[in-house]
Amino acid sequence: MTIILGLESSCDETAVALVRDDGHVIAHKLATQEAHHAPYGGVVPEIAARAHAEALMPLVDAVFREADMTLADVDAIAATAGPGLIGGVMVGLVSGKALAHAAGKRLIAINHLEGHALSPRLVDPELEFPYLLLLVSGGHCQLLRVEGVGRYRRLATTIDDAAGEAFDKTAKMLGLGYPGGPEVEKAARRGDPKAVPLPRPLLGSAEPHFSFAGLKSAVLRAQESGKYGTDDIAASFTQAVIDCLIDRTRGALAGGGPVSALVVAGGVAANIGIRGALADLAARHDVPFVAPPLWLCTDNGAMIAWAGIERFRSGLTDDMEVAARPRWPLDPDAEKVRGAGIKA
Repeated sequence: MTIILGLESSCDETAVALVRDDGHVIAHKLATQEAHHAPYGGVVPEIAARAHAEALMPLVDAVFREADMTLADVDAIAATAGPGLIGGVMVGLVSGKALAHAAGKRLIAINHLEGHALSPRLVDPELEFPYLLLLVSGGHCQLLRVEGVGRYRRLATTIDDAAGEAFDKTAKMLGLGYPGGPEVEKAARRGDPKAVPLPRPLLGSAEPHFSFAGLKSAVLRAQESGKYGTDDIAASFTQAVIDCLIDRTRGALAGGGPVSALVVAGGVAANIGIRGALADLAARHDVPFVAPPLWLCTDNGAMIAWAGIERFRSGLTDDMEVAARPRWPLDPDAEKVRGAGIKA
């Protein structure tokens, strides 16, 4: 029985987990940084890195105490090596290297996006490759054909903002607080999704990609006009995002080749309205819909540990020279798209 310790520190959540190769999460802990960043309305990288440095090792100790285990009981250490805020990534990766060296264990450097991409297989052992993944988070919005561990074909990406970024900036514009995504979702439940005429960028376009910058700008104009209530703007914005995600995903289902399932992952996948719309889309295309539980959608140590298990099974481990990376595409051979630059 393989057991992996997973460390996650790519943004504003410090997370640690012990996971067994049968999918059992032995123990997991998370330290949020919401109080640190709330006064600024967004994540401050320097503050995040310091908070990770303070929280990570106490979380490791707490996980081992809860599991009644020691470092000697694990087979390898999996640590996020990117992409993300480089200060936080370095904290987690260096800590992972230190633990692996001290205990004589293998190190597995995990792409944070691969953690999200493989997380549905942690809770659904019947999920087989290939599957179509909609990866929606604060920094990324992509459609990927997941063909195997370490094998990803990007079908679409954002040419500007990610969906999660648009949610966070909309929350800030509307004065809804931080973290933005959950606050917009709460306000949207009270509003009318048809109240505010907002654009749906690239809807119906032959181009497969996403765009949310224009939608974000339209939200600002609606807010400044004084004609609409906050809840109605939030509801209309959310519906516009859903329409764009469904339109692009529908195209990928139609033209991306046969898949075992439609899968959603990433922090934005915790949005109930988005999950419901994707489930309806999957039903119309007669493919299973798979979404991890809400706690596994946002950043967490269990998904990093599970990605470590998947890579460990395939003989994919790393030496101590592996570097932290602020950018790390899942499909490095994908053609660059207009506007996306390093986000592609």
